[in-house]
Amino acid sequence: MEVVYEDNHIIIVNKEVGEIVQGDKTGDTPLSETIKSYLKEKYNKPGNVFCGVVHRIDRPVAGLVIFAKTSKALERLNRMLRDGEIHKTYWALVEGKPEKSEATLENYLVSDGRINKTFISDDKNPAAKKSILNYKTIATGDRYTLLEINLLTGRKHQIRAQLSATGHPIKGDLKYGARRSNRDGGISLQAHKIEFTHPVSKLPISIEIPPLPDAAKLL
Repeated sequence: MEVVYEDNHIIIVNKEVGEIVQGDKTGDTPLSETIKSYLKEKYNKPGNVFCGVVHRIDRPVAGLVIFAKTSKALERLNRMLRDGEIHKTYWALVEGKPEKSEATLENYLVSDGRINKTFISDDKNPAAKKSILNYKTIATGDRYTLLEINLLTGRKHQIRAQLSATGHPIKGDLKYGARRSNRDGGISLQAHKIEFTHPVSKLPISIEIPPLPDAAKLL
């Protein structure tokens, strides 16, 4: 586990491909439990250790995830997330080259929990949720393009579904139309940067991590 920031109230880690943030039906150990063990050992804490999950990213996605070390921080961070005060920037390596180097994508999305997949729909579907993201091109290669993405809404599999709908699925994302899998079983999508005001100290926090290896090759 790579800790990139820690203080008395929050801890931010760089999640690896394949790790889960919160426990699920697989029974695999989630990051939240790994962090509890880390805190218990590091600070020699007796009894239970608090670790609040603020947000999640998909299992095949890598990158920055915030956890709360106190209930006060968790409550405030949850409110900030609802109010759009936590800004997350993603980098995605997509197949081909989008027609526009910079654009806003707006779709209505419906998630099917039975197969864990999100589909493009229309506004006539009562289950559909309006979904918006902005992207801009960072670098272009012969077969792939590196995009920087900012979400204006936070829907399940939003980036994956919306980019796939443009005809440019994320590298390695077989579920959404990629031609082949990545060697590590993940997809080339990374929560690359996170910015917010600290929920207790009120100081600005800005964390950015190096790009994934396949994305770095284009830079």
